[in-house]
Amino acid sequence: MPGLPAFCLRPRDLRRGAALTLAFIAAVGTAAGTGCWDRADAVGAGLAAAGTQNPAAGPEASREAGTGTGTATADREAVARAAAEAAAEGKSGKKAAEEVVSRSGDRWGMVYDQGEYAAFTEDLDGRWTGVGLWIESRRDDRIAVEKVQPGSPADRSGLRAGDRLLSVDGHAVTGLRVGDVVALLRGGAGTPVVLHLTRDGADLTETLRREQLHTEPVTVRELPGGITVIKVASFSRGSGEQVRAAVRAAGPGTGFMLDLRGNPGGLVTEAVTAASAFLDGGLVATYDVRGAQRALYASPGGDTARPLVTLVDGGTMSAAELVTGALQDRGRAVAVGTRTFGKGSVQMPTPLPDGSVAELTVGTYRTPAGRSLDGSGITPDLAAGEGAEERARTVLGGLGVGP
Repeated sequence: MPGLPAFCLRPRDLRRGAALTLAFIAAVGTAAGTGCWDRADAVGAGLAAAGTQNPAAGPEASREAGTGTGTATADREAVARAAAEAAAEGKSGKKAAEEVVSRSGDRWGMVYDQGEYAAFTEDLDGRWTGVGLWIESRRDDRIAVEKVQPGSPADRSGLRAGDRLLSVDGHAVTGLRVGDVVALLRGGAGTPVVLHLTRDGADLTETLRREQLHTEPVTVRELPGGITVIKVASFSRGSGEQVRAAVRAAGPGTGFMLDLRGNPGGLVTEAVTAASAFLDGGLVATYDVRGAQRALYASPGGDTARPLVTLVDGGTMSAAELVTGALQDRGRAVAVGTRTFGKGSVQMPTPLPDGSVAELTVGTYRTPAGRSLDGSGITPDLAAGEGAEERARTVLGGLGVGP
């Protein structure tokens, strides 16, 4: 099979060239409904599938409710052996691998066929093929629409947040993982997909045609009083440098809001670049892979003087939590919002004999102060819900921003 892309929602160990995933596995689902990314179960990163989350990286983030509950792992050799044996018998190697991963208790472990994995890498560029849905798995195992991308096929058909998705092309989705639903939503541009939904007790059936969609991972806006809001929807390729450029372009008396709410994660290299915009070198995070510890460092020369607030919520995941934790631990930013998701485990891809790819948990990462976020997330310095942005403005005012 072709070599695995080294840029998929993973931090890179330059010495070994290992690709490690920190994105919410739904981020392959970020494109969950669009072909975007929260593959991490986007990750997304997240990260998503034609209908999946940015890295990972798309606008739509597919995510599962709840937080991590540990770092159980699946044995790589056992997964590969099961896939090989199944393939030798003419059966599905992917399905056999999925069964081993499921039994292992590896919550973030996923298995993708070649097409799904290729689509995931596409999501990291902020583009994908899908219908424009963000989806989430609720605690009752129901799959619901979380958001709809403006101007997308789903938007033009009148779909909206809160709609419950019952089936995709006749395949029932209740009880499925987000990544599996994302796989059903994905497909080629121009191909039809039939969605059966329910809204307020009424059944709906919509036939949509998938399209090539895209999103800007970073948007910048100015608020009165000299405040620059930098919204990072996902850490897809180029997003880190966009954050740095926004910081450099801001005026001398500017205060910053780094809005990471709803960010499912993405490329760890991009997350480190974004953190570097506000740090002058130093540690961003440590991570371990099967007991071997490594470190991620910020580049020197970032802005360490102008006031900074990070906005976070329960949708802030993985690589976005890495940035938040680094800025919080280093005393660079005040975190405002609600507790983050708590995805602090590391995944590594394992090629399987039939060409599919297993993403298996191999370790965890920690903030500069040594905090493990897996299952616990980040508690903001100041709690705020709907009024988080106003609370952040108050904080920045107290730090000397504004008249």
